[in-house]
Amino acid sequence: MPSLHITLITAGILGLIFLGLSVYVVVQRTRAKVMLGDGDGKPGTEALRAATRMHANFAEYVPLILILLGGIEYAGAPHNLVLGLAVALVVARLSHAFGLPRPAPNPLRAAGASLTWIVLLVASAEALILAF
Repeated sequence: MPSLHITLITAGILGLIFLGLSVYVVVQRTRAKVMLGDGDGKPGTEALRAATRMHANFAEYVPLILILLGGIEYAGAPHNLVLGLAVALVVARLSHAFGLPRPAPNPLRAAGASLTWIVLLVASAEALILAF
């Protein structure tokens, strides 16, 4: 029976990153005294807006990519491909999270977003190849 070892490790690491982003949102909410939303553009809520976007962007991409990684790993994709995609995804999400709060444009945010899309594209293509 195929193992999902790489996917499980990646999901564990990304779960911890997501928890960190969640705590960061709570900290920013407390500082800005905003319990719902992102402050609606009020002065002093810029860090909260960035924190909520980091968190939301992570939640938008990571679950689907993890499903794809698990699927291609289970279906027998080359070990190095799955491992490479997993490492790239972790690096991409960290890069995006550290880059998003910085003034745009910045290379960390752009690299994180671009690398996430590349991982999504390659994992999706591999899933289709293995399915047929």
